[in-house]
Amino acid sequence: MTANRFYVTTPIYYVNDEAHIGHAYTTTLADVLNRYHRLFGADTFFLTGTDEHGQKVQQAAEKRGISPQAHCDEMAPRFARLWQTMHIQPDDFVRTTEARHTAIVRDVLQKIWDKDLIYADVYKGFYEISEERFLTDKEMQAKGYTAESPEVVQIEEKNYFFKMSQFQDWLIGHIESYPEFIQPEGRRKEILGFLKQPLGDLCISRPKSRLSWGVELPFDTDYVTYVWFDALLNYVSVHLDRGGEAELQKWWPHAVHLVGKDILTTHAVYWPTMLKAAGYEPFQSLIAHGWWLMDNAKMSKSKGNVVKPLDLMQKYGVDAFRYFLIRDMSLGQDSQFSEQALVERMNSDLANDFGNLLNRTLKLLDKYFQGVIPSPGPAGELEQELVTLAEQTLTDVRQLVGEYKLHTALETILQLVRRANKYLEQTAPWKLAKADLAAAGSVLWHVLEVFRLAATLLSPVIPGKMQALLTQLGLSEDTLQLRWGVLPAGIQTGAAEALFPRQELIKQEDETMSETLNETTNASPEAKIEPTAQAAATTAPAAPPAEDPPENVLIDIQDFAKVQLRVAEVTFAERVPKTDKLLRLEVSLGDETRQIVAGIAAYYEPEALVGKQIVIVANLKPAKLRGIMSHGMLLAAKSGDQLSVLGPINSVATGASIS
Repeated sequence: MTANRFYVTTPIYYVNDEAHIGHAYTTTLADVLNRYHRLFGADTFFLTGTDEHGQKVQQAAEKRGISPQAHCDEMAPRFARLWQTMHIQPDDFVRTTEARHTAIVRDVLQKIWDKDLIYADVYKGFYEISEERFLTDKEMQAKGYTAESPEVVQIEEKNYFFKMSQFQDWLIGHIESYPEFIQPEGRRKEILGFLKQPLGDLCISRPKSRLSWGVELPFDTDYVTYVWFDALLNYVSVHLDRGGEAELQKWWPHAVHLVGKDILTTHAVYWPTMLKAAGYEPFQSLIAHGWWLMDNAKMSKSKGNVVKPLDLMQKYGVDAFRYFLIRDMSLGQDSQFSEQALVERMNSDLANDFGNLLNRTLKLLDKYFQGVIPSPGPAGELEQELVTLAEQTLTDVRQLVGEYKLHTALETILQLVRRANKYLEQTAPWKLAKADLAAAGSVLWHVLEVFRLAATLLSPVIPGKMQALLTQLGLSEDTLQLRWGVLPAGIQTGAAEALFPRQELIKQEDETMSETLNETTNASPEAKIEPTAQAAATTAPAAPPAEDPPENVLIDIQDFAKVQLRVAEVTFAERVPKTDKLLRLEVSLGDETRQIVAGIAAYYEPEALVGKQIVIVANLKPAKLRGIMSHGMLLAAKSGDQLSVLGPINSVATGASIS
């Protein structure tokens, strides 16, 4: 990111696919980032589109008895219509069958050919039909394929190859020199590990005798180009078409690619080497996010668990769905999806924290001021605390967006709203109005100014609802400003209406958490170490044991060695809604970030844990607590009514193993 320009892209989606939650997440994330950077004053550009060439498209068209182009013309608009429904606003929508794209693909191919970086050779090997690519022996073994596997076919044919291997050392050096080039850090290490093995050359053609639906090679009209070599060039072809090299250089140094982790290698290895060969500098950053999981497994058509965005939006609304996608995915990590989690997030954040306070404030405004926004009075200590937090929130959100920590940015905004609720309780304007109406009006002005500021900061995520909030407050869009004190007095507000009505659960999860965490462990009566981070998810509280467990249980050293204890650093903490026992923690293990649910809310305030080093059991199976996945268990010692989270006496490297 730079101070004045931001260029964000999504992958271009395969035209034969039906849009699912993965497509919706990546594109919503791009839209939200684009809106935030525009809000922060940057000149922005957002690109998405569809990938329309390849064997599967050709076969689908043949099966329907129509041309591949007609097939694509029918399928591609589905994505554009969905993005419009989701309030997603790209600056351009590229289709790889458009002449503006195919002409530039041919130009780039010719440029690389002229540099003697493409050559012809006869290749014999196994071709994976679904992925439309040749596999190495190692890849065949890793996927469990044999010569008889129906997923592959053995092919011997002449093809053209890109000398990708010549760029291996350069690519390693670039990745090592620019840590922000591949994010998060775990994905960067993954690619550097991949590059420790010799990098082969890349087959970039398909003979027309086998596949005719693609971009024709400029130097051999009997061949079309490999679909990935075609598709990846969309990120530059749009700008070259819109204004040539000058337009490309305006945006390219600021390019941020958002991709799912399943297409990391093509974007982190194929794409930068292609750019280097063509004479272009690499993009700024590649951000590889995780998958949305259901029951701890990746969604797939074969399992019948693919989540369709349109279905969810029809049930819960566009903005609620957008909010859930951004709030419940920690960028880089997998996230568990359930409708229950979506509804609970809507109710806790939007209906309870935001909606209830708004309704309450507007009703007080109507009762004492006939709905007209009053003027603020002199700021006392409580008002100054609120202003200080608001200004800090502005700073923090800007920083968190720049670090792609959008889920934390949303929590930061909600913390400001919760503080306004506390301020309302502290000042009690319904009592104050009896003695000093002007002072009560000043209180309501301060709360409404928090809502105006929150609307500004939330507008990139839930633009529809925040526009409705402005309408309810009688404000125009020009009040969406990133500073305190903008709310005008004397404005007539509308009637209090529920922006976020409380939702009923559509369905219950198969597993629910016991209200009481199991604290029975091997420990002395004076102080016992407790598994506070994770409890077995059961349909009812577990029955008590028939007798107390023995205080000392001997185990073999081999059994103990199976337990992986590691030092983790708490990077974020918050209370789990509708429980007074649980905290949700995000912890760093150095090479990865995890989410842990811990039963320590009665002993620790969330903010007191941030930055602390703790000890976790790192190799437990994930468990779901109150609809939230917990990937580990922290350790704590309890003596009487006191509980202390365990950690190293002196600071050690995050992620260090305990032995």
